[in-house]
Amino acid sequence: MAMGRGRRRESYGEFWPAYVDVLSTLLMVLTLLLSIFMLAQYFVSQEANGKDNALKRLTRQISELTSLLSLEKSKGKSSADEMAALQASLASIRIENSRLSGLIGAEDEKSKDGQSRFAMVAKNLDDQKAISNEALAKVDALNQQLAALRRQMAAIQEALGAAEAKDKDSQTRISDLGARLNVVLAKQVQELQRYRSDFFGRLRELLRDRKDIRVVGDRFVFQSEVLFPSGQALMTVEGLAAIDQLAAAIVELERQIPKEIDWSLQVDGHTDARPIASLQFPSNWELSSARATSVVKYLISRGVSAKRLVAAGYGEFQPLEEGVTEELLRRNRRIELKLTNR
Repeated sequence: MAMGRGRRRESYGEFWPAYVDVLSTLLMVLTLLLSIFMLAQYFVSQEANGKDNALKRLTRQISELTSLLSLEKSKGKSSADEMAALQASLASIRIENSRLSGLIGAEDEKSKDGQSRFAMVAKNLDDQKAISNEALAKVDALNQQLAALRRQMAAIQEALGAAEAKDKDSQTRISDLGARLNVVLAKQVQELQRYRSDFFGRLRELLRDRKDIRVVGDRFVFQSEVLFPSGQALMTVEGLAAIDQLAAAIVELERQIPKEIDWSLQVDGHTDARPIASLQFPSNWELSSARATSVVKYLISRGVSAKRLVAAGYGEFQPLEEGVTEELLRRNRRIELKLTNR
């Protein structure tokens, strides 16, 4: 009996050191696995629920291992059973580690995707900064242009002020010149009025025996029958004689009127309202104009200056009197002479 006990003690003493080494190695492996697990837990913090489950399983396994170790210490189970249990636990831990590695890989993929998105956002931010810098440059250029425009506006305002001052001075001078001109014109009109009165007075004296030649206002009126046949623009012999007297009076008037008075003798042709439609005169416009021109040409041939003569035709549109009687129509057929200033 004593020898049997001694042998068991000796065999137990030989077994224990190896058992302790195995346990130490297992504990180191467990410690390493726990460290890996904690590190994995840090990287996969976004997958909190899954990691919590994994941690619970690992904690449960560690608890089981601890229970097993405690049970072995207390009950002295065989190392073979413990090793089998430990191997099984190690296999389970390896499986869990592989799963966690997959989770870490997936997290790395998400991290890479996040980095790609971050790079894209950074690029967009750089583009926006470039656009912003370009916009600021354009704003600066516009501000410079605005400042230049303001300087130009100031210069224009200054020039405008000077121009307005000059314009006021010019307006004053123009007003003064206008007043002087009005005085001169009024004086010339008065002088021309005097010469007109003398001219008409001389014509009245020359033609006092002609009842068909009269003065109407400021005009000397010849009835068309005195100068022209009906519907014609060539003057009769009697008409030529009357215009000879008129031409002599005008030539004498030219000598008397001072050169500074710019005057003219206007010859106007008028017809009655009865229409005319001949090959030579399609309407009364052509007939009245031709008669006025005929008188002007004859006056020029008798020595009157052409630059002092004006010919105009009015047709039937400026009658002396309205009506269709023969007497009224006769009075409206006329040649008028009017002495005016230009």
